[in-house]
Order: sequence, then C-alpha cells, then structure tokens
Amino acid sequence: MKKIVLYLFAGAILFSCSKPQEKPESANISEIAEEAYTFAYPMLEHYKMMFAMAMYKESGAYEAPFNVLTNMTELSGPQDTIIVRPNNDTFYSAVWFDLRNQPYILEVPEITDGRYYSFQLIDMYTHNIGYIGSRATGLEEGAYLFAGPDWKGEIPDGISKVFRSEGQFLLALGRTQVFGPADVEKAQEVMSHYQVKSLNELLGIENTSTSDMPELPPFDPVKIQNEHFIGYLNALMSYMEPHPSEEALFSKFAEIGVGPGVPFNAESLDEETRAAINGGIERAMEKIKLESENLGIRKNGWQLVAGAFGDREAMQGKYLTRAAAAYFGLWGNDLEEAFYPETSLDAENEPLDGSKHNYILHFESDELPPVNAFWSMTMYRLPAQLLVENAINRYKIGSATGGMKFNEDGSLDIYIQKDSPGKELETNWLPAYDGLFSLQSRFYWPKEEGLDPLYAPPAVKKR
Repeated sequence: MKKIVLYLFAGAILFSCSKPQEKPESANISEIAEEAYTFAYPMLEHYKMMFAMAMYKESGAYEAPFNVLTNMTELSGPQDTIIVRPNNDTFYSAVWFDLRNQPYILEVPEITDGRYYSFQLIDMYTHNIGYIGSRATGLEEGAYLFAGPDWKGEIPDGISKVFRSEGQFLLALGRTQVFGPADVEKAQEVMSHYQVKSLNELLGIENTSTSDMPELPPFDPVKIQNEHFIGYLNALMSYMEPHPSEEALFSKFAEIGVGPGVPFNAESLDEETRAAINGGIERAMEKIKLESENLGIRKNGWQLVAGAFGDREAMQGKYLTRAAAAYFGLWGNDLEEAFYPETSLDAENEPLDGSKHNYILHFESDELPPVNAFWSMTMYRLPAQLLVENAINRYKIGSATGGMKFNEDGSLDIYIQKDSPGKELETNWLPAYDGLFSLQSRFYWPKEEGLDPLYAPPAVKKR
C-alpha cells in the first residue's frame, strides 16, 4: 500500500486503433489541441495510476483488482524512498470501483477513540465528488453506496448515503490517523473493519455479475504526451458522457478527432496536422507548468494553495487550474478536509539549512493551527524530499505528539535543529536534516476561521 502514490514506471507499451483518421478542417488545429490537452491532462494522470494500481499486475504500483480494498500496514519512515514527501500521520486505504455492472458499498465502523479518518472520492475527471469520514459523515457506523451514471435500481435499506459518479470508475482514497508507533495495531484494527461489498452481495444475491477488464489502452508514458493522447481521451470518455455544460467544448474538440469512443488512428495523420497537434500540446504543458507555480500565495514564508481541488461545481470551467493541480500533486483534498502549507524559507527569506542554523517556530497561544482533527509538521530533506533519519525516530511533530510542553502563557515553541536542544526541550524537538530541508504542515479538518483567510503558521526563525 505504500506504493499508492508511486509515479508509474517509464516502460512504454504501444497502443494503436483501427480506422484512418480524417484530417481536421479547422484552421486552428493547434489551438484546439492545446485546449483539448489541457482538458485531458488530469484525466491522463489519473488513468496512469488506475492502470498501474488496478489493471497492470506487472507494474511496481499494482495493489489489487477493481473493487478490492487494500490497506497500508506500516508508517512511512526514512527507509521509504519510492515516493516523495511520504505521509507519517495516517495509513492509506484505496479501492478502485468499477461500477459498470452494479453499485458497490463501502462499510465503515463506528470510531470510538476520536481518531480522524476520511475517504476521498475521486472521479475520472479528478473531481472530488464527496467524502466519507470524521468531518463529512461523522464517526458513527455507516454503509455508503457508489453508483455509476446508468444505474436505476432501488436503494436498499441501511444505506447511509448514495454517491453518484459521472463515470464508470471511481477511486476511494482513505486516510486513517495513527497517533504514533504504539498505535499502529489499533489503527490496523480500525481499518480491518472497512469492508467493500457489491450490491448483489449486500442483498444476498449470487454474484454472477462481473465485469471484464475495461477496453482501455495500456498506459504509455510517451504516447500520452503526443498526438496519441486523443486516442486515450476518446477511450476514457467512452466510459462517461460529456457534461451538458461541456457539449460546446466537445463540439470544438471533435475537429481534431476527439469524441467519446471515437476510433483514432494517429498514424494516419499527415505531418502538418501531427506537428500542429504536438505544438498545441507543448504550449499546453508550458502553461500547465507555469500555472502550477502560481496556484497559491506565500504568507510568513509558507506556500498556501487554495482553489485547486474540489467537486465539479467548484472546478467548473477551471481546466487550466485543474491540470496544474494534477501536475502539482494528484488527488489533493478540498480545503474543508485538509490543506498543507509548505516552506523551505526562514523569516529572512533564506533557505532552511540544518547544517548552518538552529531554528525555532513560535506559536502565540492564539496562533496555534485552527483544526477540528489534528495538525502536524513533517521534516523532509532536500532535494530528495524524503524523511530524515534521527536519533529519536521522530519525523514529524504536532498536536498528536505526546508530552509537548507549552509555555506558561499558553504559547508553544518547536525547536528545529539537527542536534538535541537539550534533554529538557526534546519533547518539543523536530530533528532537522544536516543540510537544506523543507517543512510540510498538514492541517486535517480545519476550522472555519482557518479557511477565510487561509491560515499560515508563523515564520520559522533562526535561534
């Protein structure tokens, strides 16, 4: 399960389609390709992970077939070098739902120890269509039904809520809080009660309704970056209908061969058309990368990202933002669920460097992160963006850290340095990397006052 956010292998697998493709008549082929690729980019990135995790067993990121839940079983540590900025706060769970033949149900237990958990529901557009968990549905036991766009059956008794997906595939990405190393077994026990069932299984009907592997092209990391992306987009869209608000957009895209399920043969394109499409893709990627650098604002040295993730209503028409967010970090949470300020600069706008300085992060009593669940700050060494080995095996510090000492006035000091600040201060010590480093905050279920305006921690200062 640690491979859940692994960036897919680089080996190429070829894909081709059947019919020759007619040359588009539009004089604006390149402009249309730029717009279409911007629209498609987050879907292609999402498919990359679906193919790796649920379809291609030989991939280094394969977890389980469709409709099978997997759970992470160990906290990330310095030994984990496959993914960048690993999460040391929560265990991950994941299930890729294939809803073509019938709905599926996720059952969750009652949470009795105040532990934060959530399941983020992500569709093929990368919209967050909803949440299950501490904030969204509470800590009580529940059963949640997921249905595709074509299902017209009756909702059975005992269902807490129904989630409708615009497409036939849906990712449920779970996070379960781990209070610390001693809490691992309890967290695992909670996750053991997350259960996935088909509707037939829930109703006691023999489950003879199974889906074949979807007719989707094998993922090719090279071909999604050239004219072949049209074939991928068409194949993905065959499992969903364009939203009514996007009919005009798809009418325009049709001029370069884009359409749900439309066969596309890239080899039949003449060189002029191919060059025009690829020129549009290049411009799209330039704009996506630039936009990813401007998604947020900097406050007290911390980078804050807002408005980059959400449901269809929140992201409607924001195709460049949606693409830039996928480039910045796939599957980001809605702000209401969690947000993650990051800094690699101190109060003097100088790089954080544990080989040169000791630092302090001072919170006044009214400056502590405003959260309903918990907050943490994790140390990552740069440029690797990995956890830092240290003498006390502490990779983060926050509200769940046992024994942290507050000052008499209610303020809090966190000591950020490579060597111990002294035995009496070690409860508040976040061991730093002996070199350049980054601090990543994680604020789960922020309070309203932390969202408007968006909260930023105080600046990190030299000691």
